[in-house]
Amino acid sequence: MSKAPITVQSEVTAPLTKTAQEQEFEEKRLQDMLLLIETMFLREETTVKLVLECLYDIGSVNLINKKVRRRPLNRLAKYIARFSKPIFRILAWRWFMKNCPTLLVNWLHGKVSKF
Repeated sequence: MSKAPITVQSEVTAPLTKTAQEQEFEEKRLQDMLLLIETMFLREETTVKLVLECLYDIGSVNLINKKVRRRPLNRLAKYIARFSKPIFRILAWRWFMKNCPTLLVNWLHGKVSKF
């Protein structure tokens, strides 16, 4: 009878592995989540583009201030950065839609996989 508690205790402490069915279910849910996030970003395209513009405005000024120390060149660089914003918008949107949903799903999956 003293062996029963040891067996029960070892069963409780031993980590359980995922079955093939659980793994398949998890992969299906990850695909569903990817589709939902892509759809949400497409539906909120204007909002995402505005967020990217804000990031560009802040990042370009900070980068120029850090790299260009001379005042006249600093102003010229900021002026050029303003005119390059439309090109940035197009490239950033494409990069965002190509990479961000997958990055977000992987990050979220990593958060719940730690449990």
